Amino acid sequence: MNETEVSEAAAGETDAGAAEPSVAWLRDVGRRSAMRVRRMPLDELEGWETDPETGDIRHRSGRFFTVAGLRVQRQDADARGTGPGTGWSQPIIDQPEVGVLGLLAKEIGGVRHFLVQAKAEPGNHNEHQLSPTVQATRSNYTRVHRGRSVPYLSYFQDPRRHRVLADVRQSEQGAWFLRKRNRNMIVEVTEDVALADGFRWTTRTELHRLLAAGDYVNMDARSVLSHLPPPGAPGTPRHSEGELLSWLTAHRCEEPLRVRRVPLRAVTGWVRTPERVAHEHERYFDVIGVHAESAHREVTSWQQPMLRPREGGVIAFLLRWFDGTPHVLTRVHREPGYADVAELGPTVQCTPGNYAHLPPSARPPLLAEILAAPRARILFDATLSEEGGRFYHARNRYLVVATDRDPQALAGDHQDLFRWVTPHQLAALLQHSHYVNVQARSLIACLHSLLSAPSVHPGGFHGR
Repeated sequence: MNETEVSEAAAGETDAGAAEPSVAWLRDVGRRSAMRVRRMPLDELEGWETDPETGDIRHRSGRFFTVAGLRVQRQDADARGTGPGTGWSQPIIDQPEVGVLGLLAKEIGGVRHFLVQAKAEPGNHNEHQLSPTVQATRSNYTRVHRGRSVPYLSYFQDPRRHRVLADVRQSEQGAWFLRKRNRNMIVEVTEDVALADGFRWTTRTELHRLLAAGDYVNMDARSVLSHLPPPGAPGTPRHSEGELLSWLTAHRCEEPLRVRRVPLRAVTGWVRTPERVAHEHERYFDVIGVHAESAHREVTSWQQPMLRPREGGVIAFLLRWFDGTPHVLTRVHREPGYADVAELGPTVQCTPGNYAHLPPSARPPLLAEILAAPRARILFDATLSEEGGRFYHARNRYLVVATDRDPQALAGDHQDLFRWVTPHQLAALLQHSHYVNVQARSLIACLHSLLSAPSVHPGGFHGR
């Protein structure tokens, strides 16, 4: 995409997914292998127990994950935990295992294809979504559940036999997970690969179309896809890679949060009932129980706790061209579950309803700028699901909004939280762990789909 190309269609999202071969196939798989999910009380989950001392909810095998408590205190709080830096406590998912998110690639007819699977998760609002070739926790692929083995796992357990396009350990949602990491991998093969039921080869072009067409590509697939090179030339960035790393490192060294895991029963402001764990003011999220059945999963039925957000969020990049080079406005995000204090994320990443009871000054900088954007400036707009294995019906609105204003000036006292970064600089950061958060990775996959469209242009949205 260059500075003179234009397309009003970029802002006009339509559900064109029905015309895509992968969507027809996805729906056919769904008809043949439906998943049945129903909510149930936390206290009745089979295979799970509440620790009598801590109140933590854990699997009887000691594997999979635990719902525990987290206490967060800002560095400027006084010794009693009060004052201007007062913190909070909350439930958190503690899943120390590193899972595998692996995408198999192969050139077919001169075009690189990717092997995706139609995967149903208990938290998906639409059951089946396109997921990576392998999407499995260590407990799953070591068969703690005594279920079926994970297809194609061997390609990612010993990838050196093939061409490795990406292999990076990345974080997950730091507000809901405690130091959770997954290994994001893309492995290219030349050999013939037998096609198992529920798997299909597709192209990056089709996946790009599907990202804007509807909620078809799951979060884990989006995270892995973000590690592919961005379209277009690198261009001229406003900040060098060294300047960006120094800026992020300085924010990490501030260490504004003191975080420690605590017993779930020690979490204040939250109420445990036989049905769920919920905030006393019905905010943020609930911890609920579900029962799931599917004949096509590693085990045919299971029960588990899940985190259910109260409402959807907004995840957005502001996009601007400087001397013909596209830049997105990134922000330093600090979340208590991060392994390294802070990561680079979208311009805005929040659930607006969580701030409804607070004064306007407490709301995220530039949220109003995003929500008030005229339709002509919204280049990407789709509501997409988050990870359906742990989160129940968690969906966020993903946006890329073009601007010709200086949002850093609009951020006021928060200007140093923001930097303009090019897609190629993000690609370089993605070669390393814990620099780019999962919300940004999802949005980067969407950004790539936008930048690869020959009919999209910045129009007047550029600077010098």
